[in-house]
Amino acid sequence: MTTTGKIALFVGGALFGSAGIKLLSSKDARKVYSHVTAAVLRCKEQVMRGVEAVQEGCSDILADAKEINEKRSEAEKAKFIEDGEEA
Repeated sequence: MTTTGKIALFVGGALFGSAGIKLLSSKDARKVYSHVTAAVLRCKEQVMRGVEAVQEGCSDILADAKEINEKRSEAEKAKFIEDGEEA
């Protein structure tokens, strides 16, 4: 590539970059950014509600499992005592 071509590419890139910066910092672009950010925040809130629901369900399951294990342990102790009395 010739020097003239390289200079032309540089100047074109600089102009494109300048136009891009002005476009991205315009009022309309800021409105779009604000709406997108608001949508992301709403999505985050929805996801957090779902996470809380799952956590509540898991804590209920854990409590039930502990209760089952306690009952099973008590039954095994009672059986052990009965077996000991028979011997």
